[in-house]
Amino acid sequence: MEQRRGTLRERKRRAVQDDVAAIAAGLFVANGYEATTVEQIATASGLSPRTFFRYFANKESVVSHMFEVTGVDIADALTNRPSNEEPWLALRRSFDKLVQQLTELPESLPLNRMIYTTPSLYAGQLHKQVSWNKTIAEALAPRLPRTLNADERRLHAGALASAAIACLEYARSEWAAGNGKSAMATLVDTAMSAVSPLFKQ
Repeated sequence: MEQRRGTLRERKRRAVQDDVAAIAAGLFVANGYEATTVEQIATASGLSPRTFFRYFANKESVVSHMFEVTGVDIADALTNRPSNEEPWLALRRSFDKLVQQLTELPESLPLNRMIYTTPSLYAGQLHKQVSWNKTIAEALAPRLPRTLNADERRLHAGALASAAIACLEYARSEWAAGNGKSAMATLVDTAMSAVSPLFKQ
């Protein structure tokens, strides 16, 4: 998990949150989400339950934190793609780091299965992805045709970002449901290729 820039206090807080989230992930995988208590997470993290609640509102917010900066990471990756790259392709390539992380982290597959089989966590994940849209759309807008006015550019960028996130989410759900048998990158490619003719600029 990457840390956002901020004050020293904010960075220290995020470092503690990152550590707790990593420990919680191991507990969730080993014991199951429902069976893991806040007290167990706090103890394993070297915190009292009272201190735990200074960093997280509840158990669900720990899971939410694991994916909190993904939208920022995607937007940063999109900004750093070649300026002459076609918008839809640039969106696809901006997912590469996330796809790699999902593939390489041993706990990623069981954590994602846990999210998709726990309604409250899945709802939280969808809510989090909605918050990604504006950030990604803002990074995408400069790539769109100059013939668009400001309102059209904002609408087009938002629609493209939403569609790309939907493709990513569907591919991710298929990857988790299939127990990782299909390559995540291939699933994302297939999903985005299916709708790419609709978004040629």
